[in-house]
Amino acid sequence: MSTFSGTMWLWLAVTAALGGIVLCKFKKSPGQVGRKVVCLVGLWGGAYLLSPSLSWGLIFFVLFCFLLCTYLPGQEFLPVDQKAVLITGGDSGFGHALSKYLDKLGFTVFVGVLNEKGPGAEELRRTCSKRVSVLQMDITDPQQIKDAHSKVVEKVQNRGLWAVVNNAGIIGLPADGELIPMTNYKQCMAVNFFGAVEVTKAFLPLLRKSKGRLVNISSMAGGVPMEKMAAYSASKAALTMFSAIMRQELSKWGVKVSVIQPGGFKTNIAGTSEMWNKLERDILDNLTPDVQEDYGQDYILKHRDYLKFISMCRNTDMSPVLLDIRHAVSAKRPFAFYSPGPMAYPMLCFVSFSPTSIFDYFNKKLCSFSGGMPKALTKQA
Repeated sequence: MSTFSGTMWLWLAVTAALGGIVLCKFKKSPGQVGRKVVCLVGLWGGAYLLSPSLSWGLIFFVLFCFLLCTYLPGQEFLPVDQKAVLITGGDSGFGHALSKYLDKLGFTVFVGVLNEKGPGAEELRRTCSKRVSVLQMDITDPQQIKDAHSKVVEKVQNRGLWAVVNNAGIIGLPADGELIPMTNYKQCMAVNFFGAVEVTKAFLPLLRKSKGRLVNISSMAGGVPMEKMAAYSASKAALTMFSAIMRQELSKWGVKVSVIQPGGFKTNIAGTSEMWNKLERDILDNLTPDVQEDYGQDYILKHRDYLKFISMCRNTDMSPVLLDIRHAVSAKRPFAFYSPGPMAYPMLCFVSFSPTSIFDYFNKKLCSFSGGMPKALTKQA
């Protein structure tokens, strides 16, 4: 009995010491790592409850602490050390905020913008340090990508480029997949997928030289099928798969690839009222008479209300996205996937693991506000 007690006291001392080490390491780790740690704590708690005795519970805890001691150091940030980062889509939204954020952290930042004389570009020049260079870079224009590449090479010289953040994207006007004009499908693919691929191919030699990071901003919609998002979601799904394949292929070069799949955040990706007017005209002008009759003009025009609704529901605090991108750029061992936003990770898990019929049922309930029923179906009812 006394031997057993002595053994138990030894186990308790070891677990206390390991727990203290883990706590110290956890405090030094970036905040977004907490979600992963909480999952590991949950797994340990479950193993402890299922264990047949206290001694087994302590053994599980020691193993848990050992894994965390191995895991947490890899989540610490590397020094900035004059690292250079290229960000596309810096006129507004995530790209604009990220440019300012990384500048404050001391990075050399190249910001590709659609309009180098626009208000977003001017604000970056006015508010950021001299480490920020604003570049004219329409990612659907191969010549502008080449020109931007030349300017980056000229400035970084032998240091190489540490990271590329493919952020530029468009969403268009949400509508039923049958109603979206082919021009809109092609435009979404041109910006959200082909543009990101072309930027990646242009700058990869610099990333391979630095053994740096490729970070692609996808979307929760790239993994969760959402009504009225066929063009946008398809392009983001393509970007997510491209990122996963590039992660495997570039690992032998020492380049780490991450994809960010944010939930709903308030950015300017939805565009302006003038853009919505043009998209509505494009939809109506490209529909055949029978399709327009079946859906009805009232149903089609209500899609603008749906866009306004989802815009109002979006989070105005971009900090979760910025923190995750920083982690992808700076952590010793970045994650392959990030899902900032309160609903992003649960929804991605839900669609991955739930039966299709259950997901479709709940998704239909969630989208019940999305503009009513087409004209022909209303008549049948």
